Amino acid sequence: MTPRRRRAFAPATWRALALGLMLAVSPVGADDAGRLEVRGDDDRLILALPMPEGERWCLEWNHSVTGIRVQDCYRHRAGRMVLERSHQPDFAAGLGHVPGRGRQVSDGRGGYWIEEIDEPVPGNRYYLRVGSPEVDHRLLHAGRRLSISERAAGERVTIHLRSPSTTPP
Repeated sequence: MTPRRRRAFAPATWRALALGLMLAVSPVGADDAGRLEVRGDDDRLILALPMPEGERWCLEWNHSVTGIRVQDCYRHRAGRMVLERSHQPDFAAGLGHVPGRGRQVSDGRGGYWIEEIDEPVPGNRYYLRVGSPEVDHRLLHAGRRLSISERAAGERVTIHLRSPSTTPP
């Protein structure tokens, strides 16, 4: 029996084989589908959530004067962060419907939703001065409540939707 001779591949062939193998076994990362990030002014990552196209989330907090729970709800739409609707349990200080900006409807419990706001957020990001634990700014997503106030009370943060179609690498 004669020994089998190994076939030698050119270096470029090995690189192509290795790349093909990496692509075949590498999971698709959250950044490939979109990601919602909360970052401090020092750019430290405070929270991050996978946020694929079509996904929704809300920023919820307790009004600093009345303590009522307020929500602004967003959607990842075509690579953009879009404010879709807002919930306000009453007309507390600084709250209310602005005519021409969405449609006000009752929530059936004495409060109201402002529906059909549909405003893209410029640059897919906004700044927020995070409230105290009593205000408790939090993200609601996929049945979870994630407190930003627990991690960054009193700080200015950026809430940013990173999307492959709108965020440079």
